[in-house]
Amino acid sequence: QTQRGGRTRPNGQPQASKICQFKLVLLGESAVGKSSLVLRFVKGQFHEYQESTIGAAFLTQSVCLDDTTVKFEIWDTAGQERYHSLAPMYYRGAQAAIVVYDITNQETFARAKTWVKELQRQASPSIVIALAGNKADLANKRMVEYEEAQAYADDNSLLFMETSAKTAMNVNDLFLAIAKKLPKSEPQNLGGAAGRSRGVDLHEQSQQNKSQCCSN
Repeated sequence: QTQRGGRTRPNGQPQASKICQFKLVLLGESAVGKSSLVLRFVKGQFHEYQESTIGAAFLTQSVCLDDTTVKFEIWDTAGQERYHSLAPMYYRGAQAAIVVYDITNQETFARAKTWVKELQRQASPSIVIALAGNKADLANKRMVEYEEAQAYADDNSLLFMETSAKTAMNVNDLFLAIAKKLPKSEPQNLGGAAGRSRGVDLHEQSQQNKSQCCSN
């Protein structure tokens, strides 16, 4: 068994910062750019021809906020309808979700709304939901107006940004905005959960990862 990265504490080093670990899931229609957003955020890369995700992909990345390091455990889900039944397995226990649509495709915006409804109905009541209008670099082909999406986001208490995985526009800012909204100081019993955080048992993860912070 190996210790999962990000949970290890710098022994003997006086450090004021704490590490918070959160599960984040990306949802949205196929080909809206979910994997491209994650690749841009995690590796700073963009591939013009990104293969479709099968099932889901898992990546991690951290952002720093003042004295806190927020580590995202990112589940990038497949957008094809045949994988829809798997989605609850990934958003169950998630503290954050990014619902992605393509600004050049009105249908993907309608699909994003159904994802938001599903999250509101079935995910954690405290989940932070962000709406991302991706492919903002194709504004000349825009089919979804910024104001329309902003009004929808406001009505549903969502974070909202238009993004471009291709140019990196707002990608880091989106994850940073989510990190700022997540609870980082909830009192909780960390001892057992922190000690057990080995392996990748999904059922155990979904219980452990509820806004867990390491304050040492």
